[in-house]
Amino acid sequence: MRISDRLLMGPGPSNPYPEVTMALGRPILGHLDPRFLELLDETNDRLRQLFGTSNRLTLPVSGTGSAGMEASFVNFVRPGDTVVVGVNGLFGERMCDVAVRHGAKVVRVDAEWGKPIEPARLLEAHPHPALIAVVHAETSTGVRNEIAPLGEGKADALLLVDMVTSLGGIDVAVDRWSVDIAYSGTQKCLGVPPGLAPLTVSARALGRRVERPSSWYLDLGLLAGYVNDTAGRGRVYHHTAPVAMVAALHAGLGALIEEGLDQARARHASCGTLLQEGLAELGLELLVSAEQHRLPQLTTVLVPAGVDDAAVRRELLSTYDIEIGAGAGRLAGKVWRIGCMGHTARRRNVLALLAALGEVLGR
Repeated sequence: MRISDRLLMGPGPSNPYPEVTMALGRPILGHLDPRFLELLDETNDRLRQLFGTSNRLTLPVSGTGSAGMEASFVNFVRPGDTVVVGVNGLFGERMCDVAVRHGAKVVRVDAEWGKPIEPARLLEAHPHPALIAVVHAETSTGVRNEIAPLGEGKADALLLVDMVTSLGGIDVAVDRWSVDIAYSGTQKCLGVPPGLAPLTVSARALGRRVERPSSWYLDLGLLAGYVNDTAGRGRVYHHTAPVAMVAALHAGLGALIEEGLDQARARHASCGTLLQEGLAELGLELLVSAEQHRLPQLTTVLVPAGVDDAAVRRELLSTYDIEIGAGAGRLAGKVWRIGCMGHTARRRNVLALLAALGEVLGR
């Protein structure tokens, strides 16, 4: 089997939709070509559908999901600002690191890895934070954090949400949840190669934008027409736009919208249930004990006692051409992270993984 035929079921890049592969194979447009600007406009409209927002400033930032995280902090956090950050996994930790680097006073709200963060704890952590930040779908643990109560109770604070693993896989409602800033990644449930970070920003947040952030590249104020309503310049990057990746994202979003967002989320949910029930039948224990807090698109399973974590993953890859993810951060060597995301979220793929894992473990 060719490497390109491997079944990727980790937390990283998922197998792309066929439409994405076709888009990447087409002739490249120039980044100033009017046809590309039309494609970018349509891509942004499709992102608004997935985010559930009417935000004018909605576009793919060039760079992976971490670039979306960086852009969110550098444009909306000033030195000395108090930022409340929910931490129940590696990416909550990363938010703290990024915020500190930009001079924020970080108030951490920690929860056990594998458990959700209670929204009330975030809302009560500081009387007047400038910003509250949390990960919706924690990629390192497979936990879903609740967002709607934060939007209801945030008062004057901005609400920033990491939606890297949630967008396209579970319900996301930026406007309905009163989220001010949200970013995602292309390689998870959107079924597109890594390289872009979809970002959406509310008008409320734009009113508090840092006028001259420390990063020139990630300065949202230099995106003419998005921040200032400049007629005829609503799609202008201040640097060379990643043309091929935007075309791939356009195709991946189109595949999801054509399928139907509700249908795509139902497919992810069905595959997640099938996988988690199958793992239980193999006698394996899930990290997230409460079913209502588990992600369907990213399942964390405890490595059984006496089993060599790396050897199992290596055998799955070399013998069955199936890749699952290792644990990250403090869960390294303790869990496997199994993804059912994007085009990979298919019943046949789940059954293939369960059969192969059962053989490798002798169960």
